[in-house]
Amino acid sequence: MALPFFYLTAYEPNTNELTLDEDNSRHIVQVLRMQPGERLQLTDGKGTLLTAVIVDDHKKKCRVRVESSQKQPPPKKKVIVAISLLKNTTRFEWFLEKATEIGVGQIVPLLCERTEKQHARPDRLRNILVSAMLQSQQAWLPELPDPTPLTTLLSHPPCDEHYIAHCLEAPRPTTSLATLEHTPSSRLILIGPEGDFSPDEIKSALNKGFVPVTLGDNRLRTETAGVVAATLLCIG
Repeated sequence: MALPFFYLTAYEPNTNELTLDEDNSRHIVQVLRMQPGERLQLTDGKGTLLTAVIVDDHKKKCRVRVESSQKQPPPKKKVIVAISLLKNTTRFEWFLEKATEIGVGQIVPLLCERTEKQHARPDRLRNILVSAMLQSQQAWLPELPDPTPLTTLLSHPPCDEHYIAHCLEAPRPTTSLATLEHTPSSRLILIGPEGDFSPDEIKSALNKGFVPVTLGDNRLRTETAGVVAATLLCIG
């Protein structure tokens, strides 16, 4: 059975004993009712995986002794999904959760011409990423930059290959993302808002060398398109 898994906001290498924050301490002591001598795992979301044993079950300042430390390698494929913020916050949060479980390395909230919601709560979004990382037993937390205008991202695409998924009929994408061989170590895909990217945005992306791709025959919601793209790029 897997050990209970928790997130550290910071970790100094070679530290032998840690005092956990109040939220983790309360969950360990009051919710899970763990006691001194019981073991758990911790990660800083940067590849560090610690196995530790409880030495003091204080409900606000639980102390643990580190038994072992491992450095998990980063994913071989760095996948970046740049996806428009959604009017329905719940749907965007659902995408964040699923993309993290799949193994996306970076999620960029996009601001496009047709993006209806322009603001996000970074603390809440980060907490969703942390919970999904722990649930899926990973040691790497996806990067989550501030909401970024599409024009800014087009100017400096942070990857080896970059794609755009859109629904415009002319020019209509004919290349399926599922059939591409993804050899580069990093790749980025753009997913637009409800109503899709504007024709000018698509033209700008194509002029910057973004490859137009289709995610299948069906018309997908933004968050569904994001999950399909993440799956194809991470697993394919």
